[in-house]
Amino acid sequence: MPNHSHPHLDPRKPLVLETVDLPRRPGAMHAVSRRVPAPEDLGLELIGVPVGAELDLQLRMESVSEGVLVSGTVTGPLVGECGRCLRPISATLDVPIQEFYAYAHSTTDETTDEDEVGRLQGDLIDLEPALRDAVVLSLAANPVCREDCPGLCPDCGVPLDELPAGHNHEQVDPRWAALTQIQHSEE
Repeated sequence: MPNHSHPHLDPRKPLVLETVDLPRRPGAMHAVSRRVPAPEDLGLELIGVPVGAELDLQLRMESVSEGVLVSGTVTGPLVGECGRCLRPISATLDVPIQEFYAYAHSTTDETTDEDEVGRLQGDLIDLEPALRDAVVLSLAANPVCREDCPGLCPDCGVPLDELPAGHNHEQVDPRWAALTQIQHSEE
C-alpha cells in the first residue's frame, strides 16, 4: 500500500475543494464556481498571472468508481513582456483543467505511484498543483505582443515598427569611404 505523507489540507484555503457533499457513487456531480486569488509563481519567466490576481474557476466535480474527476476552466489576467520587442503584454488566460483524484484505499490508489494521479486527502482535494500545471503548460515560453511583431533594431534597440523605412546603422570602413562618395554621386 502506498505511503501518503501529505501535509494536512486546510479546507478554508481557496484552492482546496471539499467533496463531503458529493456522493461516492459514479455519475454524481457537483458544480463549483469560485473566484480565488492566484498563488505565487503561476507563470514563466516572461509571462504569468500576477500574484493575488482574481482567477475565475468554473469546475465540475464528478464521482467516478475510483475517485473524483475535476474538470472545467480557469480564467484570469495574464501580464508579461513580449519576447521580441520587450513591450508589456496584457491578456486573458482561459485554460481547461482536468484532473483525477483517487479515493484513499481505492484500486487506483493502491496500484499507482504517488505522483501519477492526484489523491483525495479525506474529503479534500488540493487543486493548486493541477491548476499550476494547466496554466503554466498553456503559456508560450516566448510570448509576443502580436504575431507579426518585428522585434528590436539590433543596433539601437528601438522597436523596428517605430523606426522610419530604410532605417539602418550601416558602418562604412573609413578606407572605403571615398568609394561610397563616388557611388552616391553617380545616383
